[in-house]
Amino acid sequence: MANSIPVLETRNITKVFPGVVANKSVNLELHQGEILALLGENGAGKSTLMNIVYGLYHPTEGEILVDGTPVTMKTPRDAIALGIGMVHQHFQLVPVMTVTDNIMLGDESVKYGLLDRDAVAARILDLSQRYGLEVDPNAIVEDLPVGVRQRVEIVKSLYRNANILILDEPTAVLTPQEVEGLFNVMTTLKEQGKSIIFITHKLKEVLHIADRIMVLRGGVVVGEADPATATQEMLAEMMVGREVILTVEKGPVQPKEVVLELRDLTATSDLGEPALRGVSLSVRAGEILGVAGVQGNGQTELVEVITGLRKATGGQVLIGGQDMTNVSPRRVTEQGGSSHVPEDRHTYGMVDSYSVADNLVLNQYYLAPYANGVTINHKAIESRARELVKQFDVRTPSVHIASGSLSGGNQQKMVVAREFSRSIKLLIAAQPTRGIDVGSIEFVHSQIVAKRAEGVAVLLVSAELDEIMALSDRIAVMYKGEIIDIVDRAKATREGLGLLMAGVKV
Repeated sequence: MANSIPVLETRNITKVFPGVVANKSVNLELHQGEILALLGENGAGKSTLMNIVYGLYHPTEGEILVDGTPVTMKTPRDAIALGIGMVHQHFQLVPVMTVTDNIMLGDESVKYGLLDRDAVAARILDLSQRYGLEVDPNAIVEDLPVGVRQRVEIVKSLYRNANILILDEPTAVLTPQEVEGLFNVMTTLKEQGKSIIFITHKLKEVLHIADRIMVLRGGVVVGEADPATATQEMLAEMMVGREVILTVEKGPVQPKEVVLELRDLTATSDLGEPALRGVSLSVRAGEILGVAGVQGNGQTELVEVITGLRKATGGQVLIGGQDMTNVSPRRVTEQGGSSHVPEDRHTYGMVDSYSVADNLVLNQYYLAPYANGVTINHKAIESRARELVKQFDVRTPSVHIASGSLSGGNQQKMVVAREFSRSIKLLIAAQPTRGIDVGSIEFVHSQIVAKRAEGVAVLLVSAELDEIMALSDRIAVMYKGEIIDIVDRAKATREGLGLLMAGVKV
């Protein structure tokens, strides 16, 4: 394989955005019948590189070769014509249309002046059977599970004669069973001579499925690894640049009084549809209750109702025995003694144009020592900011620069620093490690466990099942706005949780 001409090659690809070097002299080779894992943290430059290969971005420097021939990708149409297909993390499908119409969209088959849906459907069935994709051509996309929608995207690329498939974070929204199904499909594609670039930040997955691993950090290739000999610890060190402890050490759970109690909670989504359907659960002091589920099953609305960001249409939220249903976020923070790490830091966690210092006191700026009536004590705010920036390793040239100029990972650490540094009795952490590197994840996890040891009740909502299983004492699984089951972590398995996440009560 090493001596054959690569089916795809990038030579010295550099991509510069204003103020940011996203890729720097990246060399990559992909061979026929190979699964190459492109591993790196969010912001490492993986997606940027693949968007260049797919014609969505144009490189600042460097060249792309397909089957040894230099090519120019002005648009994705050029990439498709050269046999390159890309399945994006956020699917490019029209929900109200059938599988057949989605797949032929932009490449319509016509007979006697009419769309020849029958011919397209027949080809879809043939591709499905050949590659083990199991797709119904007549199904409406919005009625399909997430894993099947992903298969539709893969079939769409194969329909356009793709020999090279780029899968961008393809397991981000899948249950464990759907991940296993995807890996089976990838293996079949490989055996049929297709070549795959698998973009991810999940260490276990690359060791399981890849033939070769390439690691990016800060837009630069820092090395390659052989899955047969590599370990998660080795890959994590390559990604971060230092040794990382991947296991979460925590003592036995010693739960005390109930801090958070939800009783038959109901709420609607932004579209006015039912988002929460009679949710009841409790979280005790000194325990971590993890909420697992495929994204979009009510987790976001659940957190928003608890924190006062969304109105409940029924039921109760009790914090420390006090009714906190439909009260303001400030009252939840002050009277409820709670902290909230929101899943969308830009909307609910920070003000981009405010300084790092101001963001670090965003929920306390009106209290002493940061204020005296209407007078702001800037020295106290600056002093506190310097303390938290050091304690939580927020990398910034100054506490006075706009927080929007920080990297995504440092913005997240800034929010975590603010919310973890107060005296609280309830911590609501929604996707607390989204967009931060493995080393920072290690630190945030240790802080969550420390809060548990202090007797804080922790509600952890995460799309990362490994995170839920590593930190939780009990795990509640959400499906279509309901708590389908709550299981003891000691008895939980990935397979069992995966079935629950798919709505199958075990």
